[in-house]
Amino acid sequence: MGVVVGHGKAEFVVVANRLPVDLEQGPDGSDSWKRSPGGLVTALEPILRSRRGAWVGWPGLADAQADPFEDDGLELHPVDLTADDVENYYEGFSNDTLWPLYHDVVVPPSYHRHWWQAYVRVNQRFAEAVDTVAAEGATVWVQDYQLQLVPGQLRDRRPDLRIGFFLHIPFPPVELFHQLPWREQIVRGLLGADLVGFHTPGGVRNFRTLATRLAGATAGHGGVVYRGRDVKLGAFPVSIDFVALDKLSRTPEVIARAADIRHELGDPRHLLLGVDRLDYTKGINVRLRAFEELLAEERISADDTVFLQIATPSRERVEHYVRLRAEIEQTVGRINGEHSWIGRTPLSYLHQSLPREELTAFYLAADVMLVTPLRDGMNLVAKEYVACRHDDGGVLVLSEFTGAARELTSALLVNPHDTDGVKAALARAVEMPPDEARRRMRTLRRHVKRHDVDQWAHGFLDALGMPT
Repeated sequence: MGVVVGHGKAEFVVVANRLPVDLEQGPDGSDSWKRSPGGLVTALEPILRSRRGAWVGWPGLADAQADPFEDDGLELHPVDLTADDVENYYEGFSNDTLWPLYHDVVVPPSYHRHWWQAYVRVNQRFAEAVDTVAAEGATVWVQDYQLQLVPGQLRDRRPDLRIGFFLHIPFPPVELFHQLPWREQIVRGLLGADLVGFHTPGGVRNFRTLATRLAGATAGHGGVVYRGRDVKLGAFPVSIDFVALDKLSRTPEVIARAADIRHELGDPRHLLLGVDRLDYTKGINVRLRAFEELLAEERISADDTVFLQIATPSRERVEHYVRLRAEIEQTVGRINGEHSWIGRTPLSYLHQSLPREELTAFYLAADVMLVTPLRDGMNLVAKEYVACRHDDGGVLVLSEFTGAARELTSALLVNPHDTDGVKAALARAVEMPPDEARRRMRTLRRHVKRHDVDQWAHGFLDALGMPT
């Protein structure tokens, strides 16, 4: 297609699967918007406000029809999805094809042509929405694996745009990516961007190899050359709003709540914590198995140690997740059945979402944080725990297969496939001298404070060449 003159007004457009607000339907059928701020919103809001910015995304409710609107000075443009779109594009191709494939095939991906067709169709709808919103010469930042075709579709419609793409999950090894029947289309879609960003240099290397093998791109300075254009590739480790979490953790209410949590759990000498979405990539069973064996071997005691696992509900209509929940709850029941007595339960399990203040109090209360994914693009929970430890207390046990492990090297790094290694790290964390724990935590906090979400966002946009 030729150049289409931009007829929107937004000079900076963020495109994500979800809007920063959720559309909710009340019992009486009335609609309302609920704000769901995350780190990405926090980092980008000032830039969006200063640049006549807009956010394009799905409002989170199937078969809803929502018009563009302004929320606290932020221009929001909903993309409507039908129930079929949600089932095939989102739950199907995004979360039952791409998600397991990109996470090292922890479970087998499903490849269905009608899912792929829905993915193409919905990505096109997002591209059309951006075309309508973006001013001529605008900067567009596309987010994550649900929208990998949007850069190419948008490039065909609007060659005048500066387009960036960032992948928030791991990018798989070349051999695994080759399983995907639509591998060439995905690679060409991403090559529509001017800059493609990943968490780690490994993701960059994997994509560069695929771009040359599958799309005929050639090596270029800082990236590849595709169809006569320079496409930059880079590693940009995402992070969190350190200052906000540090400040929240210091409030009297959170400090008091942290003390209450320990008391409610029986004032254990050691409190272990896991906080995850209920997902098969997160390695929840890994740490439960390690904890169970340490109890059985009497290397730790249920007399003075409590493990609290918080598992946030996730994708509850997808079969793998239903099965995972049943397995975890069965394991929790077995551990407590064998190691509890009246008035003392070694393992507490919460399958629910918690408010930010409550979660911060749990972080502050825990002596040991267990983050053991089998594969994770970054894992922000590890960084959140560090940000909340203004007391320099706590020990982080972290899977080496997270993006965060490249940065948080003062954590106790473990191979989640090695149960004995996880057990040894957990036992070491429990027994660690306070001076060593504080020294490690201070190092972790310096890094996360220096490399926060604001630095991540500006680093990416500077590399994209967005005019300042």
